[in-house]
Amino acid sequence: MFLPGGGQYIAAWRHPGSPSDGATNFDFYPELAKVAGALDQQGLADPKGQTMTLQNTEKAILIGDGRRSFRRSFRANVEILNHPISLVGRFLSRYGVLLGFLLLWQVASHVGWFNSAVLPPLDTILVALWNGVVGGALLDDIAISLQRSGIAFLAAVVVAIPIGLFMGQIRAVDRALDPILQLFRQTSALALYPVFILLLGLGEASKVFVIFWATLFPLLLNTTSGVKEVDPKLIEMARVYGASRLTVFRRVVIPAAIPSIFVGLRLSATTALLLLIASEMIGANSGIGFQVMNAQYNFQIPLMFAAIFLLALLGLIVNYALVLLQKRLCQWSEVSN
Repeated sequence: MFLPGGGQYIAAWRHPGSPSDGATNFDFYPELAKVAGALDQQGLADPKGQTMTLQNTEKAILIGDGRRSFRRSFRANVEILNHPISLVGRFLSRYGVLLGFLLLWQVASHVGWFNSAVLPPLDTILVALWNGVVGGALLDDIAISLQRSGIAFLAAVVVAIPIGLFMGQIRAVDRALDPILQLFRQTSALALYPVFILLLGLGEASKVFVIFWATLFPLLLNTTSGVKEVDPKLIEMARVYGASRLTVFRRVVIPAAIPSIFVGLRLSATTALLLLIASEMIGANSGIGFQVMNAQYNFQIPLMFAAIFLLALLGLIVNYALVLLQKRLCQWSEVSN
């Protein structure tokens, strides 16, 4: 029943046990009032005051559901049409600056804004990269460089993560090792490279060790920081439930420190590739770094840029692989690329 001036709809019902001539009971149904109000706005209800029975209300609800279903379907079709546009927008917002830079490089080299002998066009660099990979000239260097950086990186993981976990968990270990580690961390690995050559010679050992030295400290410090920053409430809750010290360390501390450890892994992987080039430029006759220097000496500039781009591509692949692994192991934390 519509109440003039009140703006409310009332559903009239009669109790089954009451006499036929008994007084009619009324009850307010908020859901029916919402439907009736929506119908009133759409001109489907009688503004003069028509009794709103349950049968009419059910019919009105069906009409309203049909209209909502049509609107949802219409919105879904519009979203489908706009989906490619939104994908292009997201792609350009992320990679637009990079694409603009590469396009500017290509145009500037072709037009003559820069000396093409010093800064060759991108298509020339890509041809040199293709010929080097397909011809096999760069494949051996890629394998050797990955072997050197891979051995050093795995050694840093084996050494840095256990030490970092114990330094973060045991204060006595942290106090004892922190001063000497800070001293070594502030010393450049490239500055120590001549020392490593004197101790280990010009062979593979000195190259692997200088990469290991540079990749050790980012992973070690991030692991220690991750353990120290574990929420004390989590540790306290685990102890309240009777967990032992070892159980708290395995079930609470290590999982909570994993995101920080992965940050250290990504930093160490990047550092390994950077030090790889530096180590292969001195006293090496193979590897991507050697190819960069050799191409520069022989003025093979497209091949030099091809080796540089290849190194950047390897770094992106390693970083992306670590990000995917972190997302799989740390589904509760947000991962940034």
